Amino acid sequence: MFALTVQPGIANSARLQEVAEPSPENSTLLVQTLAIGICGTDREIIRGCYGSPPPGQDTLILGHESLGRVLDAPAGSGFTAGDLVVGIVRHPDPVPCPSCAVGEWDMCRNGLYTEHGIKQVHGFAAERCRMAPHYAVKLDPSLQRVGVLLEPASVVAKAWDHIEKIGQRAAWHPRRVLVTGAGPIGLLAAMMGVQRGLEVHVLDRVTEGPKPALIRDLGATYHHGSVQEAGARADIVLECTGVGQLVFDILQDMAPDGIVCLTGISSGGRLLEVDPTALNRRMVLENAVVFGTVNANRRHYEAAAVALARADRMWLERLITRRVPLQRWHEALARQPHDVKTVMDLTLS
Repeated sequence: MFALTVQPGIANSARLQEVAEPSPENSTLLVQTLAIGICGTDREIIRGCYGSPPPGQDTLILGHESLGRVLDAPAGSGFTAGDLVVGIVRHPDPVPCPSCAVGEWDMCRNGLYTEHGIKQVHGFAAERCRMAPHYAVKLDPSLQRVGVLLEPASVVAKAWDHIEKIGQRAAWHPRRVLVTGAGPIGLLAAMMGVQRGLEVHVLDRVTEGPKPALIRDLGATYHHGSVQEAGARADIVLECTGVGQLVFDILQDMAPDGIVCLTGISSGGRLLEVDPTALNRRMVLENAVVFGTVNANRRHYEAAAVALARADRMWLERLITRRVPLQRWHEALARQPHDVKTVMDLTLS
C-alpha cells in the first residue's frame, strides 16, 4: 500500500512510497483511510522543524487529522465494519504521569506522550491503518464528507471546555466573544460560540475569498480592522493566529473578568514594545485570565463530534476548500490564496 512519509529533521524529505500493510495487533481496528486534513504542523514537519519516527525507524508516516472506515474490528470492541472513525492523535506516556493516568493525556506533565504522525507513532496518511478502539472515535454516518474536521474541532472543544471551567470561578455571564483568525480553528471556535448562543465576532485580515461569507452565514460578525473595533471589550477571546501583537492588543481591550484562550503558536522572530507594568496592572485589577491550550483528550473529541453533528452540513463542507488525491499530495501542501482547509481525499484518483 502507499503512504506519505517523511524523514523527520530532514527538510523536504516527504515522498509517497510503498510501505508494508499495518501489522495486525491484538484488539486493534483495521481502518481504510478516507481523508487526511492538512495543517501547519504537517508543513513544519516536512520543513524539518520537528517530528520523530517510531523507535528503531528513520521514517514517519504523516497525517494526524484523519477520517476512515472500519474494515475489521475485534469482537467486543464497540466497533463494526463500516463504522466511520477518527483516530485520537495523542496517546498517554507509559509511565504514566498523573494527568495521563486519568485520561487527560492532552495535559501530559512529563512529555513522554506519543502522537500519530508527529511524535514516535505513524500517522494516518496511508491507504490503511490500525487504531486501538480506545483511541478511535465513532462518527455519525452523515458526517462522512466533513468528519475529517473532527481533530481540529476537538482542539476547539477543549478550549471551550477550559474557558467554561475557568468561568465557574465567579458569577460570570459572558455575552460577547471575539475570535481572532478565520482559519479552520477560528471558524470552528466561532461555530461553537454561536452554538452556545453567544454574540460572536471574528477578526481576520482578508476582505475577499470564502471567509467573510462563512462568518456571516454562521450568524457571526466579520471584521478586518483592529482588535478595538472587533473586540469591544469581549468577555471571551479565542486567539487563533499566534500573532504576538494581536495577543497584546487583546490584553489591553478585554472586559473585566475576561478570559483569553491562546490556541495559535507564534513563529517568533519579531520584537514588540510592551509595557509589562501596565499589562500587569490591568490583568490584576480586572481579574483577567490568559491561558494556552493544545491537543485534546477523548472527552473533547466526543464533544467535538456532537458539535459537528449539530452544525449545518453545507456550512461545514464549505470549510473544506480543496480536496486533492493522495497521489498529488504536494498540491495539498502548497497554500493557495483562498484556502481554508485542504484535505487529501483518498477516495479520489
